[in-house]
Amino acid sequence: MRRLLRTLAASAFACLLLPLSAAPSSATTASVQASPIGMTSGFYTDPSSGPASWAAANPGDGRAAAIRDNIASRPMARWFGAWSGDIGAAVGSYVGAADAADKLPVLIAYNIPGRDACGGHSGGGAGTPAAYQAWISAFASAIGSRPALVVIEPDSLGDFSCLSQAQIAERNGMLRGALAQFRDRAPNTWTYLDAGNPAWIGAATMAQHLDGAGARDAHGFSLNISNYFTTGENTAYGNAISSALSSSYGYTKPYVVDTSRNGNGSNGEWCNPGGRRIGTAGQTGGGGGAEMLLWLKTPGESDGNCGVGGGSAAGQFLPEVAYKMIYGY
Repeated sequence: MRRLLRTLAASAFACLLLPLSAAPSSATTASVQASPIGMTSGFYTDPSSGPASWAAANPGDGRAAAIRDNIASRPMARWFGAWSGDIGAAVGSYVGAADAADKLPVLIAYNIPGRDACGGHSGGGAGTPAAYQAWISAFASAIGSRPALVVIEPDSLGDFSCLSQAQIAERNGMLRGALAQFRDRAPNTWTYLDAGNPAWIGAATMAQHLDGAGARDAHGFSLNISNYFTTGENTAYGNAISSALSSSYGYTKPYVVDTSRNGNGSNGEWCNPGGRRIGTAGQTGGGGGAEMLLWLKTPGESDGNCGVGGGSAAGQFLPEVAYKMIYGY
């Protein structure tokens, strides 16, 4: 009964998120009928995140308490890729733990072939489109009817400069296929395609990329993943993308902003810049139009062998970077 009441309440919440001028699409209607927000009592805090595991293993370190209290204790997304092993077992275990705690998990699927093709620091992904289809199908099936938020393939729509038209079409096909898997296999999951950040490409171009990848069938889109732009900069960009979707394609979508590392804004660098700070912890609503503010990148995790993370690999937890990010230096 508790979950049913929350679901009914969240249906009203989701209706408020719809633009007054737009009729709900079939995807939006499904979101209203099955809101993961209303099915849970807040966001899930991963007890095995990089910061949590490091703090638990290093209790005598002078940085441990600050990292535990200011980062590890906050809800944040867990990323899944080839490193996750059996993806069905990994996702099922994580979502099951969140469900048992009556909390909403945030997951990131990061395994598309040619991942980060133009950037290179986080290259990899499934070997073939067929392998990716099997992987993402198992991912969605493992969630099943349990509530979740899933961001699908960060970076995949931000930079096409190194891709041929055939490769772009192939990537769009994989993303549309991923959305279909979650629609059919995970009915209480809200999916988000990633739309980069305000400094990457213009809003109209990003709207075109989103529509080509099947955004009509996603719940929404995500912004600022692993970047540092202020929430205000992101909401301006997100609102512009939504307007472009409306004017060019006849629909709008809500969006979420990654605030994990944007407390000091951007200094123009994207790869482990110094002097950054953690931002607003996860919450519904964003003050400027965002549906939610979420920690999608884990503060303290490296962007690659660059900046203040020189010598590290992408995704590696760096306690000194995390510690400095708490205080903004």
